[in-house]
Amino acid sequence: MNAHMLSRFHYPFPMLKNPSADALQEITDNEWIDGEYLWLYRDDPDTRQKYKKTKTAHIASQWFPTASPERLKPICRFMLWTLYNDDKYEEGTPEESRLVHQRSVDVLRGNLTAEQAQIPLGGLLASLRKELLQFIPVESLHRFIAALDKYFKGLEQELIYKSKKAFPTIEECIAIREDSLCLFPFLELADVETKLPLPADIYGHPVIQRLKTLASQMMVYFNEVQSVIKDEATDSIYYNVVKVIQHNRNISLEEACLEDLRIHNEALEEFVHLQQSLPDFGEWHDAVVNRVHYISMTLSGWKNVSSKMERYNSLNGFPSAERVKSIIVPHQFFVK
Repeated sequence: MNAHMLSRFHYPFPMLKNPSADALQEITDNEWIDGEYLWLYRDDPDTRQKYKKTKTAHIASQWFPTASPERLKPICRFMLWTLYNDDKYEEGTPEESRLVHQRSVDVLRGNLTAEQAQIPLGGLLASLRKELLQFIPVESLHRFIAALDKYFKGLEQELIYKSKKAFPTIEECIAIREDSLCLFPFLELADVETKLPLPADIYGHPVIQRLKTLASQMMVYFNEVQSVIKDEATDSIYYNVVKVIQHNRNISLEEACLEDLRIHNEALEEFVHLQQSLPDFGEWHDAVVNRVHYISMTLSGWKNVSSKMERYNSLNGFPSAERVKSIIVPHQFFVK
């Protein structure tokens, strides 16, 4: 049912892929997974292989198809972070997530060094901050951090429901997953690719904010059908929109998937309408049209690349909960 249902999600958007995908995947596999961040899974080559198979650089390449290799690199580093962080802390506690949230944000703001943060991925975030500031102004970095803040708040809410083994309402679940999916931070990194930061009033414009929300929600609806097998295997059903619909309406899984698809298609219709009837942004109008164009491609790009991932299409494509929970901070990451 999974593959058949996913084939019913359609996007009228172009799909491009960065030609540097393979080169950046080599860096991800050899310099990061088996190099800089080897200590995370040093004695577990199977788990490292699973992360390699997820092809995080190829995901980034679908979302940032025109970025130069040097500008794509920090985005690929961040994409790898999202998997490492998700896998570790979606198996943690709300309290643990809250602590990692604060320290991660402080590293990105430059308020803490990686050593002071004492979190496993502090070094990765410190490198990310340094790389991003080569290409974007501080204001753009702050918008990215604010979006990441939303992600962590969504993750904490997921963990609260999971710890209680309770289902939220459908509306609550959509709001939580909209944030925890972690698409918003990537949308804020568009400045890295376009090399043209927009004025603050455009970033905050209600139509632009609504388009970002709709894009995130649509990706959630697709992802929930896609990852329902994984979520059932990891006891993450309490914040999977499909499982929440099934529970709250007491219907079959197939019926819940169809309802998820219906909601998705309503969001798609609204997105297309807003994209085709943007307000006049004056001298910035062409740049805004282009930015919305990039937002739309995250949806077609995600469907294309994720359909080939074992992480979502088998029970063997993601690391075991026990393994990711076992990561500890090595001695050199503690302040002496």
